[in-house]
Amino acid sequence: MAGILPAMKKLLTLWLALVAGAAAAQPAPPVILISMDGFRPDYLERGVTPNLNRLAAQGARAVAMRPSFPSVTFPNHYTLVTGLRPDHHGMVDNTIIDNSVSDKRFKMSDADAVGDRRWWDQAEPVWVTAEREGIHTGTMFWPGSEAAIHGVRPTIAPKFDGKLPAAERVDTLLSWLDRPADQRFGFMTLYFDDVDHAGHEFGPSAPQTTEAVALVDQAIGRLLDGLASRHVEANLVIVSDHGMADVSATRVLPLHRALPPGSYEEVTSGPYAAINPSSPANEKPLAAALAQPYAHIQCWRKEDIPARLAYGHNARVPAFLCLADPGWSIVFSEKSAAKVKGGKHGYDNAAPEMAATFIAAGPAFKPGVVLPVFDNVDVYPLVMRLLGLTALPSDGDITPLLPALGQ
Repeated sequence: MAGILPAMKKLLTLWLALVAGAAAAQPAPPVILISMDGFRPDYLERGVTPNLNRLAAQGARAVAMRPSFPSVTFPNHYTLVTGLRPDHHGMVDNTIIDNSVSDKRFKMSDADAVGDRRWWDQAEPVWVTAEREGIHTGTMFWPGSEAAIHGVRPTIAPKFDGKLPAAERVDTLLSWLDRPADQRFGFMTLYFDDVDHAGHEFGPSAPQTTEAVALVDQAIGRLLDGLASRHVEANLVIVSDHGMADVSATRVLPLHRALPPGSYEEVTSGPYAAINPSSPANEKPLAAALAQPYAHIQCWRKEDIPARLAYGHNARVPAFLCLADPGWSIVFSEKSAAKVKGGKHGYDNAAPEMAATFIAAGPAFKPGVVLPVFDNVDVYPLVMRLLGLTALPSDGDITPLLPALGQ
């Protein structure tokens, strides 16, 4: 008996080591961050989203997710992957003036600007940290992924092609999962813009927007089928960047009529207007004009922007900000006023119309969890937790999302 016990202990030790080794050899589930641009939470109630609703039931969803201000595409996509508000990560708008980077404006449509790391280097997105830690990453479109941020790009990051159908985007991502085991991706992104386009063109209540919602849901179903056929259990984090509000040519605010001619430089307009004085001499008369009360609009110097918007400290934020009530549009010409139709976003990020969607499902998540409203900065620490990476300091906090996570 004395000789048997040590032998049994050795066998038990060996068995435990083998089990531990086998567990360590199992790759962590890949994380797929999916953006449905302009997808409001109430779109899930239109009866055309069986796949998204099933995922929400199998995992977690939020009543709503609050975007960051300004509630537009590039700033919020960069917030989702950095945990920083636009004021802190530097992508303060879809259109930016920063003469320290370029004498040309940053625009979403400018491929050279989108690929210039200097516009993005104020922050570090998930894929940069992951690549540095040896995790292969692939972005099936995501703002920032076309630039070598801090000198690092995803392993694969196709240039944005707005004409590529949703189904082909899914198939491209699925093909990355067919790579050899040592080359497979731990983090991937997927981006759909169909709902946003329809919302802008026709408005959030239009049947065409509901059709776009159904199309994106079908693409999600295609992804789920592809994962199942490959026996891949992935953690899916499905988000939108903002919502959408109905607008009309009958609800326009012609701000140019109230400003001294030649006193201002328009940076952007619509749900909000970002304005610079055309010269130092014009700052006071411009400020005086913007200080007057106007119906359905509030204007501030950048240093006086309300703290709740968490905006105005970054050097790239223009000198003045004017914010319209939801559904109203600020214009700087009669021609622009005549073109207002469909839907817009960019309003106060607390407005119900701007609410974003959050759904998460996969082995890391408990089923049937409904989370109260939280800020989209909290998505970043969640994604980093799923990847087993230490989140960088940010404005985000994983605490609101902990009830959704399993043990």
